[in-house]
Amino acid sequence: MSARLLLLEDDPAIARTVAYALERDGLVVTHSLLVHDARQQMLSHRFDLLVLDVGLPDGSGLDLLRDVRNAAPTAALPVLMLSAHGEEIDRVLGLELGADDYLTKPFSPRELAARVKALLRRAGHGNGNGNGHPAAPAASATALFHDDEAGQRISLRGQALLLTRREYRLLSHLLRGAGRIHSRDALLAAAWGDDSESTDRTVDTHIKTLRAKLRELDPAREYISTHRGMGYCLDVQ
Repeated sequence: MSARLLLLEDDPAIARTVAYALERDGLVVTHSLLVHDARQQMLSHRFDLLVLDVGLPDGSGLDLLRDVRNAAPTAALPVLMLSAHGEEIDRVLGLELGADDYLTKPFSPRELAARVKALLRRAGHGNGNGNGHPAAPAASATALFHDDEAGQRISLRGQALLLTRREYRLLSHLLRGAGRIHSRDALLAAAWGDDSESTDRTVDTHIKTLRAKLRELDPAREYISTHRGMGYCLDVQ
């Protein structure tokens, strides 16, 4: 089954070029000119990947990215951001909000198609592996972990983890975006909100205790990996 992409781009010429390059590789592209229309499309269709422009007449693709990462059904959806001006602040903000990749205009349609296919492969979609066959199924986060949001409890392989409130919030946030790198700022916001006294070091300390508690239940595996200068990732494959 072909992967379905949502392209949010207000320049019709760029949109046509991108759609042609992607559809030539067998992908199905839905194009939206405005953020509002993209939101409506996501309510009525399921997409395997999003390609979002930063500057739109009615807002920014960063706003849609933020919504996607905060919504449980779409939290792990691969997202590639596009920017016309390539300012570092847009690139940094996009990555901190959870973008998986970033391209600055002008770009090669072939490079965009290659990056899209790479993201689809990482997400386990058959159209991303270049041979038309489904990728080998990855171990799902839900097969390993169970998050009881009402009771604020998480279990690993059926065994309850003894977590503090902050540890629960951190692990729950990592679970919603399993396989994706989360910046320290994003984790800080998820677990501490607007508590200005907390710092990056606070996140590091809690990640360390989380790792120890996960190791107690599954000594043979390290679930949380560190990506230097970027943040942390919950590995479930």
